[in-house]
Amino acid sequence: MKKLSIVLLALLPLSLLAQVDRSKAPQPAAAPQIKIGQPATFTLPNGLKVFVVQNTKLPRVAATLSFNMDGIIEGDKAGLTSMGSALIRRGTVKMNKAKLDEEIDFLGASINTSFTGASASSLKKNFPKAMALLSDVVLRPSFPADELEKIRKQQLSGLQASKDDPGAIADNVVNRLLYGKDHPYGDIETEETISNVKLEDIKDFFATYWKPNNAFLVFVGDITLAEAKTLTTQAFSTWKRGDVPKLVYKTPAAPGKTYIAIVDRPASVQSIITFAAPVELKQGTADVIPSSVMSNILGGGFSGRLFANLREKHGFTYGAYSNLTPDRLTANFQAEASVRNEKTDSAIAQFLYEFNRIRTEELAENEVSRMKNYLSGSFARSLENPGTIATFALNTARYNLPANYYQDYLKNLASTTPQTIQATANKYVRPGNLHIVIVGNAKQIAPGLEKYGEVKYFNVYGEEIAAPTVKAVDASVTPQSILQKAVAAYGGDAAIAAVKDVQLTGTTSIQGMDLTITQKNLLSSAAYSFEMGMKGMAIQKKVLKDGKYTLSGQGAKEADEKDKEEISENAAFFLEAYLLKQKGYEYTIKGIEKVEGKDAYAIAVKTPAKREFTNYYDVASGLLVKQTTTQEGGPAGPMTINTSIGDYKVFNGVQIPTRLGMDLGMMKLDVKFTDVKVNAGLKAEDIK
Repeated sequence: MKKLSIVLLALLPLSLLAQVDRSKAPQPAAAPQIKIGQPATFTLPNGLKVFVVQNTKLPRVAATLSFNMDGIIEGDKAGLTSMGSALIRRGTVKMNKAKLDEEIDFLGASINTSFTGASASSLKKNFPKAMALLSDVVLRPSFPADELEKIRKQQLSGLQASKDDPGAIADNVVNRLLYGKDHPYGDIETEETISNVKLEDIKDFFATYWKPNNAFLVFVGDITLAEAKTLTTQAFSTWKRGDVPKLVYKTPAAPGKTYIAIVDRPASVQSIITFAAPVELKQGTADVIPSSVMSNILGGGFSGRLFANLREKHGFTYGAYSNLTPDRLTANFQAEASVRNEKTDSAIAQFLYEFNRIRTEELAENEVSRMKNYLSGSFARSLENPGTIATFALNTARYNLPANYYQDYLKNLASTTPQTIQATANKYVRPGNLHIVIVGNAKQIAPGLEKYGEVKYFNVYGEEIAAPTVKAVDASVTPQSILQKAVAAYGGDAAIAAVKDVQLTGTTSIQGMDLTITQKNLLSSAAYSFEMGMKGMAIQKKVLKDGKYTLSGQGAKEADEKDKEEISENAAFFLEAYLLKQKGYEYTIKGIEKVEGKDAYAIAVKTPAKREFTNYYDVASGLLVKQTTTQEGGPAGPMTINTSIGDYKVFNGVQIPTRLGMDLGMMKLDVKFTDVKVNAGLKAEDIK
């Protein structure tokens, strides 16, 4: 009997399993009830609101002071807040920057500042001293004038670099078109605005907006409420409250109809496309959660529709994304991707297709469920971080959210339906009212875009300008005459013929790694070597000697006809003099284009080995100033390489460029030749 009972018990689960209908997916369970811890709070008499989240897992404490502000219109002094937030960390009335840095380092602490606040963190045993330093930085900054000038110089240097960064250009233009000049989010820093910022402007900003009654202080870590009260009182009780201006800004409007805004960047090997429109979506409103689900389904990374379409299906880009983030002043919808120039038109069509599809086609329940599960999991994981509790409390106070907003998040997420998600898509994704900003080579990308809307042109500061034009070339100008003028510019036939050998040594860097470049040309015997190395190790090497072509280094292969042809051109050193003597090369004058603001003849070259490149020759000087080549780029398609050529100097009667700037799309190289020797006695044995 006992044995029979055991057998029956063993068979029981099988009988239960047999009753399960596996043809139907199980119904989702109700959203779990969660209990989010509440931080301890108190307020100083001066109005400073304090939150304390105690967590004793690690003996560390962090304090973050943040001000209840979204920004100011800086206008012709754009850069004021970024320069000010750097300056306030450069010294106090008690100690200069060097001493302050020394004190912070001694504690093993960190103190950071921004225009919206400051923070400090350290081990618990050192935290009282770190808080004292934070108080000193916030309440008693010295605003040293000499440090301001250092910051200004750094800002100007960074601005110069950003002017050639297509991503930074896109951000500038998108922000200016979205928000305009009369909104803090529409400010654009220029050399002029940075130069306009005075020391008194920075002092006035902090005196006006950094008030305790306009601030929140959040403690997270191994600290009790009593300890936090003591430290806060010691650090900030003498801080005087004051009136803070209540800033109101006009809500930006979306364009009446979609149009194309092109920023012409001839050096671009790909175009950055950004779709943008301002929307009204404030934190805590009913649309926030369904719009988050919608935005993630549309363009939330690998799982998004845009990614699946533009990358996986069509191979236009490495990634396509969208986001819709609530904001107290003005939210915005954006979607973006970087695509190959020749696929710009097609990529825009697919973006618009997906925008319309999420508005009009019924969303599949499983697609919605997957995204809700992902978001609920992300929310649950975020609760493992004690800082999340502080963030929730801060957001609740700053944005006047309902007290149970985060407590009810999972319940409200679970109740989101395909219908409510599609309703938010129709409300916030409006294909007929978009700024479509494209930073790229206008000549290559602009034709045909007018079918999406009016095509306008803008400079890097978001100011509308006239469309670029290609100037006609005088009928008397031929490819041969352009090449001959270049030879004359280098020094002429006689000077070039007198050059027996050339040696170039240069440097560049890639992601912080220094590289050395060495080139040797023995023109008398058509011998040549080129080597790029790092710390004595050759990364790439090309050699032509005794008629033998050699490629070595990382990724080396046997030289094919194209490699041999290119090496032969490089071995001649003066390319134009070499081309004028060769047969089988075909030339086409494409027109006159701007290169670094100057007119240049563009000559397309087809070689006997089926290579193609375009050379640009300065109309006034005749010198070669740019070369564009195309190489196979793997799955992403062909890659265009733009090489700027400049800083010509005279060596032994011939002009030689001492700078090469190579734009490889995702990577840029700036090669400077610091040692140039002409007719220095190079020998055949030196080529190896």
